[in-house]
Amino acid sequence: MNLKLRSRWWILLPACTLALLVWTYQPASQPSPPPPSLSSTHTVDVETAHQQRLSGITVEVTGLVERLLPDDHEGSRHQRFTLRLFSGHTVLIAHNIDLAPRVPISPDDLVTVRGEYGYNEKGGVIHWTHRDPENKRPGGWIRFHDHEYR
Repeated sequence: MNLKLRSRWWILLPACTLALLVWTYQPASQPSPPPPSLSSTHTVDVETAHQQRLSGITVEVTGLVERLLPDDHEGSRHQRFTLRLFSGHTVLIAHNIDLAPRVPISPDDLVTVRGEYGYNEKGGVIHWTHRDPENKRPGGWIRFHDHEYR
């Protein structure tokens, strides 16, 4: 091997090695987050609250609208519907439409609800799904089609 070729080899060897390392290097990939689950992490809280007959806890649940019920007109007006959680548990939603806009839902619509759970024998009720006009408690909401009704 002549001297000229040998000197080029030593110059090219580190560059080729570096190029090979960069080309083959794959950083340790972070595990991708799991896809959104249809069950809510708070569903257990609702079921536990129901089993233990608890009331007054803030919950957040996701489920399908099972049935639309007539509005309640005693006292403040409430839009009412039943929500079937992905665990199978059914809960009544009572949304105050004197303080928050009506949610334009239909049966089988997917909604997420944040509010205060109250025990009853039929599965419980979630109310305070709106802002608190006196700012004394955390506000709730109903999320439907990327819009929050509070």
